[in-house]
Amino acid sequence: MNNPAAKLSSELYEANFAALKQPLSTSAALAEAARCLFCFDAPCTKMCPAHVDVPKFIHKITTRNFLGSARTVLEQNILGESCAKVCPVDSLCEGACVLPDKGQPAIQIGSLQLFATQWLRHSGRTVFDRAAPKKKSVGLVGAGPASLACAAYLAVRGYETTIYDADKIPGGLNSTAIADYKLRTQDALEEIRMIENMGVAIKPEMRIGTDLTVDQLLKQHDAVFIGTGLGLNQNLDVPGVELDSVIEALDFIRRVKTLPFDQVDVGRNVVVIGGGNTAIDAACAAKLLGAESVTVVYRRSKVEMPAYDHEYRHAVSKGVAFHFLATPVSIEGDKAVTSITCSRMKLGEPDESGRRRPIAIKGSEFSIPADMVLIALGQKADQGFLTMLPGTEMQNGLLVANPTTGQTGNPRIFAGGDLVHGAKEVVDAVHSGKVAADGIDAFLSGREDN
Repeated sequence: MNNPAAKLSSELYEANFAALKQPLSTSAALAEAARCLFCFDAPCTKMCPAHVDVPKFIHKITTRNFLGSARTVLEQNILGESCAKVCPVDSLCEGACVLPDKGQPAIQIGSLQLFATQWLRHSGRTVFDRAAPKKKSVGLVGAGPASLACAAYLAVRGYETTIYDADKIPGGLNSTAIADYKLRTQDALEEIRMIENMGVAIKPEMRIGTDLTVDQLLKQHDAVFIGTGLGLNQNLDVPGVELDSVIEALDFIRRVKTLPFDQVDVGRNVVVIGGGNTAIDAACAAKLLGAESVTVVYRRSKVEMPAYDHEYRHAVSKGVAFHFLATPVSIEGDKAVTSITCSRMKLGEPDESGRRRPIAIKGSEFSIPADMVLIALGQKADQGFLTMLPGTEMQNGLLVANPTTGQTGNPRIFAGGDLVHGAKEVVDAVHSGKVAADGIDAFLSGREDN
């Protein structure tokens, strides 16, 4: 890198990356819970992808039944603590709260869920009693939220569950790809330890197709769940993409999450390509590490940007600049990046995504100084071993599975999470894993009865 940003003090790094969502004190949680109207129709619950009974868990807080509150959350969302930190609650449960219609702030549902789940973790208590062991085993591929949820809900029913993950760090995006100021890797790993204590075995650095063949996987287990997510990055096809300091945004975020902050190099002038939440996370991380200027370049307008509005507003508050209706055409530099050339865009008719198609405006090129370029164009499935799974089908880059059971065309193979539904929230992946756990239980129980 030609022009790295100056390193900060350890105190400033910690201050910059302090958690956005701080846990409530007991008195604050009791006061906030007391504001809830405990609506009979519970629009908050209806908007929760995991179907957590929000009025029920909040009511238990008001009676100081914190264990029961945590149990209510975890029965539907085993990663309730992580989701309390990273869920876009403004667009989900809190966005459905009726109190703003009465001129009052929405209930801080995410903060109350964080209070209950952290209380449980710090108490050292458990909420699930494991059923008697069954003579059936389930192998799960990928240690992200979908597989973790599926394994946990199967383990408490007595199934032997083993997760195989290609990474040495379990947790998927929770552990390595969500901004540190939202969710620290250590917190994600502590949540995973709770799941391991439920009887789930996790085997890291085990790649299906090489370390363990598909045939061996199917022979060793009565059923298999595939939850590998979307592991391949979409490519940026412009001249100069091979230069030093042009890196994938997820790789950059992983460095921030797994290395000491002072060991993560960042440019003085950083340009981020993309308009999703990963682009925002990478841009904010670069700014918090000490970059002097961070610019997000997105080819459509703000209206079409996939990132949530609260994420955008957070980035702006940190000093991140945005170039909308612009796309990179080349990256300049000798060995390392010195600048990036972009073309201005206009919007045409809607494309297959339903958003208006961006069209380059001839002669509108402009240059942005850059010492580092972070690419955040989204992910796609790494089909690798997926093509070896007998009886399964891929459509539009996703693995086809029954939405109500998670079962694929092969009755012994189930799937869920982003690999099936496309890129969604952590809570969606958890729910998908729980649905598959129910489907696997029904399938294996049926076989036992024969």
